[in-house]
Amino acid sequence: MVEGLGVRASHSNEFDCFMLLIFNKSVKKLKRRKLIKSIFQMKQNFSSHQETIFLILSAIFIGCLICSNLIIQKFFTANIFSLNFELSVGIIPYPITFLCTDLISEIYGKNKANQVVIAGFISSLFILLIMTIANTVEAVSWSPISQETFNQVFGLFTPAVIASLLAYLVAQFVDIRMFHFWKNLTEGKHLWLRNNGSTIVSQLIDTSLVLFVLCIFGVIAWDKFSDLFLNGFTFKLLFALADTPFFYLGVWLIQPKLVQE
Repeated sequence: MVEGLGVRASHSNEFDCFMLLIFNKSVKKLKRRKLIKSIFQMKQNFSSHQETIFLILSAIFIGCLICSNLIIQKFFTANIFSLNFELSVGIIPYPITFLCTDLISEIYGKNKANQVVIAGFISSLFILLIMTIANTVEAVSWSPISQETFNQVFGLFTPAVIASLLAYLVAQFVDIRMFHFWKNLTEGKHLWLRNNGSTIVSQLIDTSLVLFVLCIFGVIAWDKFSDLFLNGFTFKLLFALADTPFFYLGVWLIQPKLVQE
């Protein structure tokens, strides 16, 4: 009788151990699934935030680019540090594009920055097509904006945009490559050097090219070239130096957030 009880107790202990083993395996499986699920969710959240910030920077970039092309033919006088600048109003939003590409280059890399530049080029071509069609169709007699007024504002839009796009493509690609040249040379140190070192060179190219093409098309007289070049480049140089704190701020705000997520 005692031996029978002993056998039953032994079988009972083996059964308990077996059930405990299954339970432990189930718990481990559940924990593993939860861990995989949480990692997957973190990855999704990270990708979502990455894409959102990238889209915002891209939208600002393309918005500033198109805006500068639309308003390029109006000129004004700006007084900065007791210096008078005769400038196109298109110069107001355009330097922001270089800040955007520098931020994208720093955070997302060269390929993403190149993609944004190409997207901006395609967007500008599309806007040019729409404006050409809008300029071709005749305004009705009761139109608040007459055909003559519209032609006066946008009639020279095509050569102005050709000049702008040519300068834009060359300057932006130079900016991106110069940015990564300085970044590799300094091994990722000295943000201010790659920000200013790339922007100053690319703005020099941009200013000279856009004025050169505008003069060729007869939009601007050649005797205005030197003054507009000096004014434009000096203004962009001051802007490049002024946007350095914003570049640091953007990197400080965005990059750690993405790393933590």
